[in-house]
Amino acid sequence: MDDITRPVADDRPDDHHLPPPGADDATVAAVGGVTAAFEVVEHARGMLYAFHRLIGRADGELQEALDALEAAGHGELADRVRAEVVGRNVLPGRWTFQVVEEFDEGYHRAFADAERYVRDELTAGRRHVYEAQLKERERTHGRPGHEAVPTDVPSSDAPQR
Repeated sequence: MDDITRPVADDRPDDHHLPPPGADDATVAAVGGVTAAFEVVEHARGMLYAFHRLIGRADGELQEALDALEAAGHGELADRVRAEVVGRNVLPGRWTFQVVEEFDEGYHRAFADAERYVRDELTAGRRHVYEAQLKERERTHGRPGHEAVPTDVPSSDAPQR
């Protein structure tokens, strides 16, 4: 199998992942830490949405099971469970959609705004500058699969397949 490599001169990160002038390594690492913390919040948000979806699914499955229980001659028991559980709030006064909305509009928005503000102030709004520096240190320059940026178009001096 032919391995096509880009010339080393072209094997550099894109400008929007480089630290802006004046951003020292300690600042870039600290901004990276703020972003990493926000990524944990994003993960938690995904889990909250999963919780929302799972509770909805459980409610639907319970209703189907209660219909089957009623059809099997246990209507009184099915009605009792329906009255206690179906449509019940998961938290006082809240269904899961309300929990998700409150989280999104409160904590998530505040954290997202703070993370963006820190990036805007210290790395000119550039994202993943710290990770881009890690990539530069850890990749094997000039080897296929270790390129700095995507290489969708082969270099003009590379042999064609």
